[in-house]
Amino acid sequence: MLDTGCETGSRPPSAGPPDEPCDLVTVPARQGLEAVDILRLRESVGPVLHDGAGGTLGFLVPPGTADGWDLPGSVCTPAHRRGGPAAGPPVAGTGWLVPPESAHAGTTEPARLRAALGEAARTLAAAEGRS
Repeated sequence: MLDTGCETGSRPPSAGPPDEPCDLVTVPARQGLEAVDILRLRESVGPVLHDGAGGTLGFLVPPGTADGWDLPGSVCTPAHRRGGPAAGPPVAGTGWLVPPESAHAGTTEPARLRAALGEAARTLAAAEGRS
C-alpha cells in the first residue's frame, strides 16, 4: 500500500489535533487481520487502512515510529494525518478497516502492535502446521 497520509475525520479524544504527523505500518492482510483482532480484544487498536485488493493493512502509529521500526515482513513509513471532515482515506483504492471514530485510540502504540503482529504470525504458522 502506498501512503500519502492518514486522513482522519471524527477522531477519538486521544487522537490529538488535526494536521499532525503520524507513521503507517504496512503488513500482509492475513497477519494484519489477526493483529487487529488481538488489539481489539485488548482495546488498543488505532485506525487501520486496507488496500482495495485486500493484500495489505496499514496501522496508524505515532510519528517517529519509522525511525526504529525493524519488524520483518512489515514496513513503516512517515505519513501525515490530515484533519477536516471525514472524506475517507487519502490513498486511492483504500478504505478504513477500523475507521478513526471506531478506534480505541488515535494511533496504535508501537510496542503493542509489534507484540500483536508477533502473536498473529505465530497463530498463522500454527494454523498452517509450521510451528
